[in-house]
Amino acid sequence: MGKTCQLQVRRLAGGIALLGLTLGTFVSRWFLLLVGFVGLNLIQSSFTDICPAEHLLPRCETNTEA
Repeated sequence: MGKTCQLQVRRLAGGIALLGLTLGTFVSRWFLLLVGFVGLNLIQSSFTDICPAEHLLPRCETNTEA
C-alpha cells in the first residue's frame, strides 16, 4: 500500500469516527456504534493486513510504489 493510500485510509477512518461521534452526541446514541465499528476495523486490519477501505478508494488500487 502506497503512502498516498495510507493517508486516504487514515483520513477516511478519522472522518467516519468524527462523524459518528458528532451524530452520536447530537442526534442519537446509536451512531456511537459507528465509532466502535471503525475502531474494530482498524484493529482487525492491523492483524490481518486486510482493509476494506483500500478496495473502496479507487486511487488505492492503482497506486504503485516507485
